[in-house]
Amino acid sequence: MQEHHFGPIWFIPGENKGKYPFCHSIYLEGPGILIDPASNRNRLIELKESPGVEAVWLSHWHEDHFLHLDLFEDVPLFITQADAPRLLHIEAFLDGYGIGPEDRDMWRKLAVDMFHFRPRKPNHYLLAGESPKCGSLRIDILATPGHTPGNIALHFPNQDVLFVGDYDLTPFGPWYGDVASSIHQTIQSVNMLRELQATTILTSHEQGIFESPPDNIWDRYLQVIEDRESKLLDVLSTPCSMEEIVNNWIVYRKPREPLPFYTFAEKALMQKHIEDLMDRGLVTEKDGRYTKR
Repeated sequence: MQEHHFGPIWFIPGENKGKYPFCHSIYLEGPGILIDPASNRNRLIELKESPGVEAVWLSHWHEDHFLHLDLFEDVPLFITQADAPRLLHIEAFLDGYGIGPEDRDMWRKLAVDMFHFRPRKPNHYLLAGESPKCGSLRIDILATPGHTPGNIALHFPNQDVLFVGDYDLTPFGPWYGDVASSIHQTIQSVNMLRELQATTILTSHEQGIFESPPDNIWDRYLQVIEDRESKLLDVLSTPCSMEEIVNNWIVYRKPREPLPFYTFAEKALMQKHIEDLMDRGLVTEKDGRYTKR
């Protein structure tokens, strides 16, 4: 993928097309703001040297967005107050994913060794609803909870550019598997973003740049949530334990390596759907087994 400049808004492509564990970064020329430093490490080092990085903003707290934050320990960090606690220490980070004690050592090592986790206290909070002006740039900070509680998108009205972060319009669909994630809020946030109808939409993963995406792209993205639910309800025609639900691989379609990682992710998303279906009275639980009403 190539780097693209939309005036002072620079799209910095991540390695492997920005697929996890990487993401695309955004650099704002002039104020020197780097958003989500997890793209290409060498390119980020170049940016730090010239034209310079004066601040790092995180759209949310996930590891594939702070992967190279260790390069910027001397640079002020901005994140929302709701997401900031996950960066204060490694145990809080693991708590955000609901990692149990039996898996904690593995995930702790992964976070530190692979994602360069270092405890960070933000210097400033990003406040949704504010519209700071940075030279010629006006930045509308938009609250888009669901993915994480403090997840934000950024609208640049003067350039007609919208950065939607991990509401990335990929065929995989939305992620809402954290302890504090929400299917309902995810749907609300995606529908709010699509109504802005910006000429250029920048995302954190894969294709990354969309020129006025038609409604069918937004529809396809949200349809993934309904498809997951429909497939889960089919599975629950007979009572199933959570382990049996996970082994149907509704999200990832088949077991993948590393298996502990994908098993955890599958379970996290399925658990959210189970909770939602039970809240709506569509699924019941008895003796650790779930079934459709």
